[in-house]
Amino acid sequence: MPDSFYRDLGGGRFESTINAQGAWNPEEQHMAPISGLITQCLLECEPRDGLHLSRLSFDILGMIPRGEFEISTAVVRPGRTIELVEARMEAGGRTAIVAKAWRLRTQDTAAVAAVEDQRIPGPEDAGPHEAMTAWPGGFIRSLEVRVLPGHRPGRGQVWMRNPYSMVEGRTSPDVVRLVGMVDAANGIAPRVEPGGNSWMYPNVDLQIHLHRMPAGEWLGLDTRVTFGPGGVGLTSSVLHDLDGPFGRSEQILTVRKL
Repeated sequence: MPDSFYRDLGGGRFESTINAQGAWNPEEQHMAPISGLITQCLLECEPRDGLHLSRLSFDILGMIPRGEFEISTAVVRPGRTIELVEARMEAGGRTAIVAKAWRLRTQDTAAVAAVEDQRIPGPEDAGPHEAMTAWPGGFIRSLEVRVLPGHRPGRGQVWMRNPYSMVEGRTSPDVVRLVGMVDAANGIAPRVEPGGNSWMYPNVDLQIHLHRMPAGEWLGLDTRVTFGPGGVGLTSSVLHDLDGPFGRSEQILTVRKL
């Protein structure tokens, strides 16, 4: 088994490994690890000291195929204190993901710092989350998932980590590792179980807002799942590391019969 999600082929080209395999289709990548890799590419795009990665917006334009692909990046709105960076993931002659990230100037705001989101208990208070085994695919198999008490369909709190590097032979910042698991939020407390003659509810985007840079290997998800009456759903999560909440994520879902 490979010990990474991707291999670097040079020149902005990468190849996915089995660890990045998706859950809805065995021939596609899971959105979680590719969002982590894109985050790494955005961090490496004309980096400047003193700018904080504060918002990541991923639009999924179609199936994310396994195998080889290319990521290109550019600064689309340069600035001294506010900057917008864009990344495009292309595979098989088409664009599969468009991502944009706001970078904001850092400064000392400790005197007024405050967080309203409630901290969840740590992974030492959680137990194995056997329900995740209902999801197929190499990415889900890569995760160690621990669930906190009170879990139910549509509402849950879990901690997760994985043993793999994002890119073979390279060390990534903690934010890359943790962002590279956020998209799994859509599967931790589904309103209906995956598989069988049931429903599917893939997300068509992933929006992440960060009020501080996270650290460590554990990602905590405090998640709520909403299904509207007209075929649209929403998965909303407060994101945690071991120091507490560090941001939020939203995923809009297309809810349909399998």
